[in-house]
Amino acid sequence: MNFKQYNFQSFIMEAIEELGFKEPTEIQQRIIPIIQSNKSVVGRSQTGSGKSHSFLLPILNKIDPTKDEVQAIITAPSRELAEQLYQVAAQIVAKAPTEIRVTNYVGGTDKKRQLAKLENNQPHVVIGTPGRILDLVNEQGLKVHTAGILVVDEADMTLDLGFLHDVDQIAGRLPRELQMLVFSATIPQKLQPFLMKYMEKPQIINLEPKDVIAPTITNYLLPTKGQTKIKVLEDVLSIGQQYFTLVFANTKQNVNEIANALKEKGYDCAVLHGDIPARERKRIMRRVHNLEYQLMIATDLAARGIDIEGVSHVINYEIPKDSDFFVHRIGRTGRKDLAGTAITLYSPDEEKSVNELERIGIQFQTVRIKDGGFEEIDDRRNRQRKNTKSQTEVDPRIRGMVKKAKKKVKPNYKKKLNEQIKRQSKTNRGSDFNRKKKK
Repeated sequence: MNFKQYNFQSFIMEAIEELGFKEPTEIQQRIIPIIQSNKSVVGRSQTGSGKSHSFLLPILNKIDPTKDEVQAIITAPSRELAEQLYQVAAQIVAKAPTEIRVTNYVGGTDKKRQLAKLENNQPHVVIGTPGRILDLVNEQGLKVHTAGILVVDEADMTLDLGFLHDVDQIAGRLPRELQMLVFSATIPQKLQPFLMKYMEKPQIINLEPKDVIAPTITNYLLPTKGQTKIKVLEDVLSIGQQYFTLVFANTKQNVNEIANALKEKGYDCAVLHGDIPARERKRIMRRVHNLEYQLMIATDLAARGIDIEGVSHVINYEIPKDSDFFVHRIGRTGRKDLAGTAITLYSPDEEKSVNELERIGIQFQTVRIKDGGFEEIDDRRNRQRKNTKSQTEVDPRIRGMVKKAKKKVKPNYKKKLNEQIKRQSKTNRGSDFNRKKKK
């Protein structure tokens, strides 16, 4: 299969060639024909699947640049993701014979200036965060009533961050005959009423990942064994040639603490979380893309949707509560068939979290640091099985009783013997419990 089958305009095909795309990915094969047939769709696929191009290519191909009106709106829950979508769209329309105006509207930018520009002409395609788009609509600057397409990208994150109400307000101002395209890593129950309100019999495209983690990723589990996590992290960062490393923590406070500790050790690291001002976040990402940093400490929500080329290592300083976040973190490396390494630091109190991840199919290599590298050690499950086996070893007295019970004796005697075995087993369990308690 190739992109010629979609009969895109020549400038779109030229952009595809410049991007180096040879054939459409699975989600592009499924989504592009649906959008071309003017149907609504709910699409779910893993990170790095080519989702953005699956809707941007057919939407931009449909735009009529002779009309001075908004024709498509694309919402994203974070400024960084909106900026990324804008850059991709700008690249696609760069060689259009007649200018296709694509505009990015996000919080933290000059709203008065944006309103002044809107007085002269309307963009053909609006990309931005829901709050800023709604602000411009409420200020009577952005005229969205003509837009026949609405894309809600990262819908689950939009819900998590509390922006779904804004998207609802925007959608309510659009034509009744609306083509809505919703993309999400997961489809939470709380999202269902919104989908039912605006989408009548949408196509559902649910692409389950072939592997929970891409086969190009080496997935290490590194026990801290009594050491502080920051010390273990320093040891990990000193191993091998790391092109670009993403370190994930669960909270803004922890991100700051990790970054400060590493800076004291001489590391130059970028920091990304929700409290970083918009202008500063943009500057940080520009420096990251210019390869001025080789290390970034981030929270899940701040980093979600950001595409950083060449992430060689992902380090989970903490295990997230949501397993989807874990998969999304790991998916930042090992892209485009390149090798990647994921390392999860874990302390004994996180054993349950590791078990949960293994339950959904994530496989780890348990390792330790030795001689400046990673050495695989006895698997956690083997150790757990050994512990369980040693705890359930049969008491010698019970073994003797069992042998007696198997012999041919009077029925009443056998009944009493079985009761004695049960009593002895209970006594042993009680003793084990008390010993653990004392420890």
